[in-house]
Amino acid sequence: MSYRPRIANLELASGNKEDGLYEFKMKLVDGTQCRVFYSHSPEWKLTNISRLQKTPCPVCRKDFICKCMDQWAGDLHQQMIDDQWMEKAIAE
Repeated sequence: MSYRPRIANLELASGNKEDGLYEFKMKLVDGTQCRVFYSHSPEWKLTNISRLQKTPCPVCRKDFICKCMDQWAGDLHQQMIDDQWMEKAIAE
């Protein structure tokens, strides 16, 4: 069975409307937490994603820094666009 991340929650960690830079804290359905950085000028563009070191990586099972979430960045970005996660998080 292959890993398929699904977004469960997204909250705004920080943002700069003038520069269009935003940092979000993302929680996935499996409990994995990530920090996601976006630029908004005028379209949303994912600039970086990193897994927070709260639980082992669901892909490689390492409990330290890994870059496994980079391979899912496109899928997670599409979920955020399709389900309007960024707009909901900024509105809160």
